[in-house]
Amino acid sequence: MPHLRIATVNVNGIRAAVRNGMHGWLDDADVDILTLQEVRAQDEHLEAAFPGWAILHDEATAKGRAGVAVLSREPALAARTALGPEDFDSKGRWLEADFALGGVPLTVVSAYVHSGEADTPKQDEKWKFLDAMTARMGELGADGALALVTGDLNVGHRELDIRNWKGNRTKAGFLPRERAYFDRFLGPAGEQVAGVDGSTGPGLGWVDVGRAAHGEVDGPYTWWTMRGQAFDNDSGWRIDYHLATAPLAARATGYRVARAASYAERWSDHTPVIVDYTY
Repeated sequence: MPHLRIATVNVNGIRAAVRNGMHGWLDDADVDILTLQEVRAQDEHLEAAFPGWAILHDEATAKGRAGVAVLSREPALAARTALGPEDFDSKGRWLEADFALGGVPLTVVSAYVHSGEADTPKQDEKWKFLDAMTARMGELGADGALALVTGDLNVGHRELDIRNWKGNRTKAGFLPRERAYFDRFLGPAGEQVAGVDGSTGPGLGWVDVGRAAHGEVDGPYTWWTMRGQAFDNDSGWRIDYHLATAPLAARATGYRVARAASYAERWSDHTPVIVDYTY
């Protein structure tokens, strides 16, 4: 069955990722669309690293920080970077690209949510981003559209998504208020959804493709700190997602996390997440 293969990965700096072996994975992956986060480079660096690819790139306001990109074998039909109120700086964190899936319009987003830090201004920026993301996902998912939000969303939604969840309940990335956003993203469309923090709000009806594929199991994790033995012990977090509208999720097959065979073969602290979407 024909399919479009879409992969996402936080590269932790594209120049370092390429230098450390990213192309070895990419050459074997047979990807049609690749979304990147934490690019931390300029357009010319991406163009040099990925000749022959169509490249969309949104740099962060502060050079050397954040940055998102969408690479594709065929050029996108259109692209957008606006997110949230006009006074909200989302540069380098949200990039939409329009394609076609078997002749049907498809929007693919590369998103890089703030890591945050509990009870600090960094967390306030994360709340603003999650609010803006909620509003935009409501628009993207209207009227049975095919839309996909990929990327490093910096929230482990459930206890299954973090190995050491008990030790992270008061830390950014696993705060109940953060997780409640995902309860609403993934809750039944139009119904009032109770969040894990006790809040309520309308569900958006999106699907976590990774959780749908793997069911009620730990992980599979997508990020491990470079410190200590976290990778070897598989003490990780699942914070890199394919969130799809329900009509697109119904086309998803072959979800997989491309975990490196060993610590020495890693080229990022994250790992690619790959899904095929049939048409």
